[in-house]
Amino acid sequence: MTLDQKLERVQKWRCEDAGRFSSTAADGWMGMFIVPLEGEMWKVICSHGEGWRHVSISNSQKKQLPSWNIMCRIKDLFFDDEDWVVQYHPARSEYVNHHPYTLHLWKPMDMPLPTPHYSLV
Repeated sequence: MTLDQKLERVQKWRCEDAGRFSSTAADGWMGMFIVPLEGEMWKVICSHGEGWRHVSISNSQKKQLPSWNIMCRIKDLFFDDEDWVVQYHPARSEYVNHHPYTLHLWKPMDMPLPTPHYSLV
C-alpha cells in the first residue's frame, strides 16, 4: 500500500481542532492524529523538515511509553510499506528529552537510509 493510500485511511483520526497541530486533509502527511490501538488512544504527530519525515508517538490518556508493537503499527499506518524508518538513540552529549513518554520515528526524505541486510534485523 502506498503512502497516499495510507493517508486516506488515517484521515478519520486527524485532529482538525488541535491548536498549532491542527490540520486538514489538504495538509497531507503533516498534522496530529489520535489513533486507537490496543485499547488505548495514541497521539501521533507527523511532520517533515530539514530533509526528514518525523513521527512522534505518545499515549494521549496516560504516562506510558509506546510498546514495540505500537511503534510497528504506527509505522505501518504512516509510512509506505517498503520504507525503512529508524528510532535514534543519540550520543549522551546530544541527548534531549522534552517529552519523557514520547518515542519518535525518522526517515530521510532525500537520501536512502543505510540499513543492514534484512536477515540481521
